[in-house]
Amino acid sequence: MTRAADALVALRERLAAVSPSAALDAELLLAHVLGQNRAALASDPARVLSHAQTDALSSLMRRRIGGEPVAYLIGRREFWSLDLEVTPEVLVPRPESELLVQLAIDELAAVARPTVLDLGTGSGAIALALARERPDATVTAVDASPAALAVAARNAERLHICNVTFLTGSWYGPVGAAQFDAIVSNPPYVADQDSALGALAFEPRLALAAGADGLDALQLICAGAPVKLTAGGVLIVEHGATQGAAVRALMSQSGFERVATHCDLAGLERATRGNSARLALESTSGPGE
Repeated sequence: MTRAADALVALRERLAAVSPSAALDAELLLAHVLGQNRAALASDPARVLSHAQTDALSSLMRRRIGGEPVAYLIGRREFWSLDLEVTPEVLVPRPESELLVQLAIDELAAVARPTVLDLGTGSGAIALALARERPDATVTAVDASPAALAVAARNAERLHICNVTFLTGSWYGPVGAAQFDAIVSNPPYVADQDSALGALAFEPRLALAAGADGLDALQLICAGAPVKLTAGGVLIVEHGATQGAAVRALMSQSGFERVATHCDLAGLERATRGNSARLALESTSGPGE
């Protein structure tokens, strides 16, 4: 017989060699197998696992040791306090991406009933977080993967978030001539030959790799944004920690104003924002002119 407390200790020890978050991983996996939340684990440490539960935990442990993300193993990930379904069809939402949500909230604070476009929505994490924070907003979420959009739509339905529309297609293609007060995106930004892709082997490559320098998607987004934004509207994109200067240049070349890069909680450059040029005021002719 295996007690929950003993299983947790053994799991932590086994995962420590492969995961920097072994303690958290162990709690999430054990809670999943037991059908509990993490808080409940401490309340019943003497609980005995059944043979089926022990086997299930061993299987999950082996998969985690093999590099599979915990979010895929348990089918869930928390983002902006939202409990999201996550499958191998979507990227695992990361805490760093919450920076985009906060920046967009700040930018839209004075805008009544804002319109927002989320490009490459994946699980819907960013779109749903903004829609939850701004129930008066109209949010459009685009992704090229129908399978990813199916996950996002299920998340919206389960969370009872109704002010998001999901569209299938490539970047700005599905939205036609529509304009938005804010465009947000966590696009692919890893270089095709970057060794980091090896550690991300379980996640969809389409959502990760973006050309020789990792800037292909970011270039398309920055170049296409000006005509899709209202006057003074904001573009906010996530990027790699070494890509800040390049993305600032892309925005400046596209005519954006107030271009600035913001750091994540680790102090790394993670998101860059810029405002579309405001419409010039038309001159008013004086009497007799």
